[in-house]
Amino acid sequence: MKISLSCWLACAALACSAPAPASAADQAASALPGHYYLQGVMETGSELLLKKDGTFEWMLSYGNTDEQASGEWRIAGDLVTLVAGNGGKEPRFRLFEEAEMRIQKPAEAGLWVAIVGFPKVGPMAGVEVKFEAQSGKSATAVSVANGDAIVRMPASERWVRAGLRRQGSKADYQWLAVPPERAQQRIAAFAVTDPQWLRGQAFQKLALRVVKGGLKVDDADNGLARGLYAKPASKQ
Repeated sequence: MKISLSCWLACAALACSAPAPASAADQAASALPGHYYLQGVMETGSELLLKKDGTFEWMLSYGNTDEQASGEWRIAGDLVTLVAGNGGKEPRFRLFEEAEMRIQKPAEAGLWVAIVGFPKVGPMAGVEVKFEAQSGKSATAVSVANGDAIVRMPASERWVRAGLRRQGSKADYQWLAVPPERAQQRIAAFAVTDPQWLRGQAFQKLALRVVKGGLKVDDADNGLARGLYAKPASKQ
């Protein structure tokens, strides 16, 4: 049977456009996303959520200690690396409501105080606060462990607004007007809208090896290496 040149070319084009079969590595990577639970480590609870968008959430609980981390995950061969970070996100802030305030007296003369944290949870350190007066004069301080950021200002200046952002961030300040009563007392409180920002990352990087049954921490000195992160058994 003779095949025309046009038919042969059409068949060749279809063969070239057909997708290549997925490699074993690609198939393994696509199967990784999911919820893992730590097994085999006494009195320690830990979970790992690998998301399909390349981000992760991790938590650990033992005794009275709770730790967490979040960021991005990547795979190279059989090694999964968790890289903690904020994923490019920035915290958002709001003013404390008066009902949330526990401030009983104004700041000391000559000082302006910004308190940063989350109501009934705790303070937030590492927030850069830019204090701006009605005259345009400004000063900057970073909140410390108790959440306080403090600057010195002449008595003639009146506080009108504050700009907040994470220390070291290149993002624009989030500006909030300071209520007249707070300005008069030279002390105001600002709440981060998500309390997760109050917690530090438990690690910067954590490597896990893909093994039979799940993921194993790739660090013999890490106590978690005794266990295995495994997905729950599927229900039949």
